Amino acid sequence: MASLIRRLRLGSTKSDDGTAADPAASPSSPQDDHTTIRPLSLMDLPPEIHLLISSQLIYPDALSLRHVNRYFYYLVDTGVKLKIDWLVERRRLHLECPNNQRCDLGSDLRFCRGSVRLLMERRREHIECESRPGLGCLIYGTSTCPQRRKLGSRLKRWLHIRLTFEMWWVLLAFVPIVLCWVWRSGLLVTVCWWASCPIHVE
Repeated sequence: MASLIRRLRLGSTKSDDGTAADPAASPSSPQDDHTTIRPLSLMDLPPEIHLLISSQLIYPDALSLRHVNRYFYYLVDTGVKLKIDWLVERRRLHLECPNNQRCDLGSDLRFCRGSVRLLMERRREHIECESRPGLGCLIYGTSTCPQRRKLGSRLKRWLHIRLTFEMWWVLLAFVPIVLCWVWRSGLLVTVCWWASCPIHVE
């Protein structure tokens, strides 16, 4: 752990092209007293804080942070334990889990194939927030989701509803019911008459 922090500290003193950072450009330089001070960002925090933040993230957030740049790619861990913790948490909250028969935890690329990518997209768009009473916002951790209150967000949620395998069977069961209703109401007779099909009604 100490060697990792030392390596990260050395990497933070270099720019992206590998050259050493200019000490005069640092906010603590006395030459910046008469110039505009650059606001601090996440990258200005020490590596210890970065490690502490990354250890508190769930898998989707850790994966997003890991792909910000090369620094966070080697710092943030998205291993098997984090993936399993995320799946267990979804099961505990009674949220939809991957429906793949084989869930590959070996790498992020193989794990995010199939329904996992869809679940992460639905979470990012606040579609799962307040999906049941008492759940609240899964992104901000609040009791209510501000995104769900917007009309455009509700419409987007309705348009992004994807049918599961079980829902296809429900829709298939409705087909004979609808056909029976059409036949009983006499609409089938009208359709056949317009199509010049002979039909005999007693």
